[in-house]
Amino acid sequence: MFMRNAAARAALLVLAAFSAASAHADDVVRLGNLKFAHYGAVSYMKELAPKFGLKIDERVFAKGADIYPAMAVDQIDISASGADGAVAARGNGVKLYVVAGFADGGVRILKRPDLDAVKTLKDVKGLKVASVRGGTQDLMLLAELDKHGMTWGERAGKDVQLIYFNNYADLNQALAQKYVDVICQSEPQSTQAISAGYATEVVKPYDTPIGRPVRPLVMTEKMYNERPEVAGRVLKLFVAATKAFIDDPGLAEKYVRETVFKGQLTAQDFRDGMANAKYTYDVPAGHMQTTTDYMMKYGLGKMVNPPKSDAEWVKTDLLEKAKAELVSR
Repeated sequence: MFMRNAAARAALLVLAAFSAASAHADDVVRLGNLKFAHYGAVSYMKELAPKFGLKIDERVFAKGADIYPAMAVDQIDISASGADGAVAARGNGVKLYVVAGFADGGVRILKRPDLDAVKTLKDVKGLKVASVRGGTQDLMLLAELDKHGMTWGERAGKDVQLIYFNNYADLNQALAQKYVDVICQSEPQSTQAISAGYATEVVKPYDTPIGRPVRPLVMTEKMYNERPEVAGRVLKLFVAATKAFIDDPGLAEKYVRETVFKGQLTAQDFRDGMANAKYTYDVPAGHMQTTTDYMMKYGLGKMVNPPKSDAEWVKTDLLEKAKAELVSR
């Protein structure tokens, strides 16, 4: 009898210990991310997550447009992508909020070096110009062509023939093989193309009303509304990771080069790429709506119900609380 009671007490103690451990287990947050230099601070969140009682389960996608179907079926809680991807998702019924901005810039329009006549964007008339469909680069390219009064289409007959690729590595390869004449590319892929010698810069496309494109951190409405305490810790984690990269560029370089790119990005390419982008916390007022307006103008996203104002889906209250606690110290 004593042995049975002792065994029972031991089992209860083990169960109690397991229950206590489970009660203090880190909350899992599923992150959709992209493999770009200026997305590095978002990736770094998983390294600091335990300090905030979180575990970041990161899944890297080929392009931003691929993340949102996963968010729509509750496979992703937070994501990093271009503003246009977030707008298109929201406009097509994905229940999400923009909760921060993690980077801006990061786009170049490049040409083949042998095209000596192409000195500004107005000189690309009659050429084949490529981008990735549904990415920030697509929107920025069309805004630049529009600014210079050019027409475009995927078939010949317009001022510019557009060629679309599924990923950013294919853009560089197409330019190197002279399959296309001009590309609109992200970082560090654009810097890598320049340093490899098969591309030169035409323009950084920031001189339209869109300005420097801001990449938003997006959260599902479900997490924001149903798990507010966890959502608050996620924003604190985001701010801490971003602050670490801003305060220590050496850390940012080391992490992006060694962990994100697995040694396949040189120090010079990282620095040159980040000279065209920066880590940040914020989404400027009106930026998401300007992005929406230009997407509607160019027929991008094929939205059923495009956002009507930033007020309905840009929620930065948790960000401001996190910044007040962590940045202003």
